[in-house]
Amino acid sequence: MTKGRYSKYIRPISITIDCLLLIVLASFFLKDFAIKLPYFMVYQIISWYVLAYFTRFYEVYRFTKPVEIMALLFKQLFLFSLFVLAFFSFTREIILSFRLLLYFIIFSFIYITLFKALLFYYLKKYRIVLGGNYRNAIIIGYTESSKNLQKLFQTRPDYGYHFQGFFSDKVQNNEIKGTISGVQDFVLENKIDDIYCALEELSNDQLKDLVEFADYYKKTIKFIPEANEIYAKNLKIDYYEFFPILSLKRTPLNEPLLKFVKRLFDISFSLFVIIFLLSWLIPIIAILIKLESRGPVFFKQGRPGLDENEFYCYKFRSMRINDKTEESVTKNDPRITKIGAFLRKTSFDEMPQFFNVLLGEMSIVGPRPHLWAHNNEYSTKIRKYNFRLYVKPGITGLAQVKGYRGEIETDDEMINRIKYDLFYIENWSLLLDLKIIVLTVINILKGQEKAY
Repeated sequence: MTKGRYSKYIRPISITIDCLLLIVLASFFLKDFAIKLPYFMVYQIISWYVLAYFTRFYEVYRFTKPVEIMALLFKQLFLFSLFVLAFFSFTREIILSFRLLLYFIIFSFIYITLFKALLFYYLKKYRIVLGGNYRNAIIIGYTESSKNLQKLFQTRPDYGYHFQGFFSDKVQNNEIKGTISGVQDFVLENKIDDIYCALEELSNDQLKDLVEFADYYKKTIKFIPEANEIYAKNLKIDYYEFFPILSLKRTPLNEPLLKFVKRLFDISFSLFVIIFLLSWLIPIIAILIKLESRGPVFFKQGRPGLDENEFYCYKFRSMRINDKTEESVTKNDPRITKIGAFLRKTSFDEMPQFFNVLLGEMSIVGPRPHLWAHNNEYSTKIRKYNFRLYVKPGITGLAQVKGYRGEIETDDEMINRIKYDLFYIENWSLLLDLKIIVLTVINILKGQEKAY
């Protein structure tokens, strides 16, 4: 099958269509304004392109997630709306109709969003159904991580990769095309586009040769980290004169504005739940808890929070009074009451934590607060464990909606939790929070294996 080579045209076409949409919509909605429309057209196109450059609006790739595309759309269109309003202030033109101006902004958002959605859908279908515009890829190294990457290429054709084989000096089987020394000839003979390298199988000299080869022949080279390592994603590069320095961007929530947005969302959401749900749910659950066993309605427990400062995490009591509160719950745990089993299965036992959110001790979404016993054990055992303490703990989190909740039976389960927590912290957005909340509700309705 002939391989498509049209990727380089997608971005110019996308920019052109976006600009044409803005021109058509401005001509329709703003034709009666007391402005010189051609000047406004030029202004809006320049503004759109300059904003797109700084927001990286058109830097969308085959592996970019839909939620990231939506975040780019909101950022670009929000800033563009401000620039449109600023035009009238700069030119001192009278706005004849705020309604028409609002229509222009709203329909610009709608049509550009629809176009992006159709383009994204078409490209995915094009790669899946027609097999077009794919990239030939090989993997150097036969490790767990490289095998997982191969499975991803095979199960996600929408990524647009055609896997051509493994190369390894340490393993020989039917999946291995050859040794690492034969990679360069194979790449040139088979028109390979992307070379993925498992770092643990390459020496420094081999790595240097491959990088020089990829640079010379304009091939893309990428690196697969070791399976058990947890890597930070948000690295940025700075230059001290001509000397490059890599530094870690901890989290978007370091920015005061984004921190304020998340806090505002937390307060609004928790107030809504407390007023419209907990106001009548607490008395009902309190009666059921009291009818079955003696003891308080609420259970509070010290947990490590932001910067490892202790706070009291509140829950509905789901166990009989016992002196083993620092021990994790296990399947068929005899400490759990009948009403407690229901509360834990539905996650209703966590509902009082909305008061923790209102007090500023927790967030709606974030890494779940662990027991102190787990915190003390794994902070020295797992690299980057303490990274999760850079943000407030959450009622729900990315690790939990991906199935990593409840009892911790192996170190690998905790490692996977930390990987998801790290991804969330480095890639936070309000859209990601909303997605996790929706997935949490879906999981509660479906039921989860470790919800006990």
